[in-house]
Amino acid sequence: MKISIEISMYPLSEKYKPLITSFLKRLNTYQNITIETNGMSTQIFGEFDDVFQTLKAEIKDEFNKNNKVIFIMKCVNSHLQEKYSNEYFK
Repeated sequence: MKISIEISMYPLSEKYKPLITSFLKRLNTYQNITIETNGMSTQIFGEFDDVFQTLKAEIKDEFNKNNKVIFIMKCVNSHLQEKYSNEYFK
């Protein structure tokens, strides 16, 4: 089953940027998922098991580093990697 997840990471640290960058770099090493990042969140696309195995490993790693961090996720059981032009919404 294909899924799409939007995830946002909020490290509870004044030095939050390197923590977010490190997390995103690690996500981008996985060949079996697709990652798209913008200024507000990251979207992850792929097979259900692949995406959740990746997130389980990387979120657990982040928690084990004793970083206080919040992850917010929205999940849908569909591949929603579509881009719309502004004309679509007029």
